[in-house]
Amino acid sequence: MPAPPGTAGRPQAGRRLLVGAVLCAMGCIQSIGGKARVFREGISVIDVKASIDPIPTSIDESSSVVLRYRTPHFRASAQVVMPPIPKRETWVVGWIQACSHMEFYNQYGEQGMSSWELPDLQEGKIEAISDSDGVNYPWYGNTTETCTIVGPTKRDSKFIISMNDNFYPSVTWAVPVSESNVAKLTSIYRDQSFTTWLVATNTSTNDMIILQTLHWRMQLSIEVNPTRPLGQRARLREPIAQDQPKILSKNEPIPPSALVKPNANDAQVLMWRPKYGQPLVVIPPKHR
Repeated sequence: MPAPPGTAGRPQAGRRLLVGAVLCAMGCIQSIGGKARVFREGISVIDVKASIDPIPTSIDESSSVVLRYRTPHFRASAQVVMPPIPKRETWVVGWIQACSHMEFYNQYGEQGMSSWELPDLQEGKIEAISDSDGVNYPWYGNTTETCTIVGPTKRDSKFIISMNDNFYPSVTWAVPVSESNVAKLTSIYRDQSFTTWLVATNTSTNDMIILQTLHWRMQLSIEVNPTRPLGQRARLREPIAQDQPKILSKNEPIPPSALVKPNANDAQVLMWRPKYGQPLVVIPPKHR
C-alpha cells in the first residue's frame, strides 16, 4: 500500500528560543537583497532567498513491493531584524505554507489508477490547505522555521529563518486493491502548487503581519514498464529540472484554511479509480 506523499525534508517538531541568533543561511538561487523592507511595527526583512535544487528527481527501484522517488528540495530563507520590544509580549516570526493545487495519479495500465486527493480543495470548498507539520499550527515547523522573541528587549534581534520541503513517497508496483503482487504500474504523474508566507505574529494580541509571499510548484512524470526487470523499469520524463520559485513583489493574504487543522497529510485520501466500476477508498483521511 502506498505511503502518504508527505514531506520528507521537514524536521521534527521542537521548540527552540532564538533571540538575536543567526542561523546558517543556505545557498539559494533567487533572492531579494539590498535595502531592507520595513513593515508595520518596525520589523524589517533584509534578504529573502528561495530556490529548488537544480537536480532531477531520483528513482529507487530497490524494493520489489514499491517504487520510491525523491524530488529535489525547495528551500527558503530570510534575514529578519526585529526592533526592541518595549512591552512584555512575545513575537513569533516564521514560515507558513499551504497547498493550493494537487494532482497525484499512479496509472496501472488499462486497469485504472490510484489517486491521492484533497477533497475540499478539489471541490473548491477551500482556497488552500495548511501544510503545517501537523503539530505547530499554523507554522510549517518549529526548529529553523520559526524564531520566538520574548519582550521586553533593549536592542534589535537579528536572525535567519529557513525551511525546506520535498517529496519522498512510495508507490506500489501492484494494483493497491489487488491481492496480487504482479507489477502493473505504468506511470506516475504529480503536479502540486504551494504558497509560502513569511509571517510575524504577536502572540499577545494575535496580530499577524505578512512580511513576504512566495509561490512554488513541483511537477513530476515517471514512465514505467512493469515487464522489465526490477531496477530497469522506471524512467523520468520532462520536466527534468523544476521551475524556480517566485518571490512576489506584492504580498497575498493568507486564506483562513491555511491557518487551521487539518493539514494536507491528514486530509488526503487515497482513491482507487478503476477504468470500469465504482471508485474505492483505499486509505481514508485521518481527519474528515
